[in-house]
Amino acid sequence: MSVVPIAARPADPLNFFWFIPTHGDGSYLGSETQQRPPDFGYFKDVASAVDRLGFEGVLLPTGQNCVDSWITAAGLAAATERLKFLVALRPGVVSPSFAARQTAALDRQTNGRLLLNVVVGGNPTELAGDGVFLDHDERYAQAAEFLTIWRRLLEGETVDFDGRHYRVAGSRLDFPAAQQPHPPLYIGGSSDAGIELAAEHTELYLTWGEPVDAVAGKIERVRAAAAKRGRRMRFGIRLHFIVRETSDEAWAAADRLISRISDEQIAHAQSRLRALSDSVGQRRMLELHGGRRDKLEVAPNLWAGVGLVRGGAGTALVGDPATVAERLREYQAAGIDTVIGSGYPHLEESYRVAELLFPQLGIQRQTASYRPSVHNEFAVGAARLTAAS
Repeated sequence: MSVVPIAARPADPLNFFWFIPTHGDGSYLGSETQQRPPDFGYFKDVASAVDRLGFEGVLLPTGQNCVDSWITAAGLAAATERLKFLVALRPGVVSPSFAARQTAALDRQTNGRLLLNVVVGGNPTELAGDGVFLDHDERYAQAAEFLTIWRRLLEGETVDFDGRHYRVAGSRLDFPAAQQPHPPLYIGGSSDAGIELAAEHTELYLTWGEPVDAVAGKIERVRAAAAKRGRRMRFGIRLHFIVRETSDEAWAAADRLISRISDEQIAHAQSRLRALSDSVGQRRMLELHGGRRDKLEVAPNLWAGVGLVRGGAGTALVGDPATVAERLREYQAAGIDTVIGSGYPHLEESYRVAELLFPQLGIQRQTASYRPSVHNEFAVGAARLTAAS
């Protein structure tokens, strides 16, 4: 009996998100050559493109080196029609009552297109700049109190709460969110404390792009923790993409992306990431390649070159469309239903992913309200004149 290849088996289309590069963009990592500053006009270009191309939503990152995700999402919502916005909810940085009001306001303004990414933080130095001086596990304990208050407010309760980190009396939300009982909560976190918080309070657990077996192991841990609470979770993965018509072209593009990074830059970045972060997930990313250029394909088509100089998501799927789709189906078989992708530069790579990869995944482009560009309008007009002559 013949075995049907994974990519050819019937499967539900993945929920495919993209990334708004609010810390800047470019064609090379670790180089000032062909860099694009974090400009709202460029963010709008990316968001408008992915809104038309069929991406479900966009992730807006958070941190000292990023333009604020809430304000950016509010601006981009007016320039898009379908796109959902996954913005950072930062326990400890703002009060839960204030965050609930912000949530309801942005969800109403976007007609229910808001998603929340709970970010407890992994860089103690950056957190100190925001006034947060708690250790790793205590931050998660604080986040549990924060989300308890936040969720009760969004569910319409008047909240009295007296905890270790928060105390509120008679707190209420006068204007509800568009989505009920609240916009969905996403979270990433590989530590025991992170997994327990995810299982108790959130709807979708995110992992960075590790080999399939490692991702499957994390999914089982989160699924078991949620089951103990009578809850069910969904799962997503954060990956970069380098997709080209042929495998050789894709791997050449991967090599080009890191071609201007020096060994000294890699050593400095690796040392800095290890010193500044107490994130378990970040440590797992660093361990995939150990800072070595000759150890970058850490699983079939899973390339860790981005993580040589970049914190956070450090891996990319590299290859031709059919092969990358097959790798994604392997993650899907492990339980993943949502992909948050990115690529350098993000505008051009969004088109490559949509045009090359989406047909392999059964994702339809959204073109119903697409208004042709001036160039295309001229082409349409010329065709009509030709037909009439």
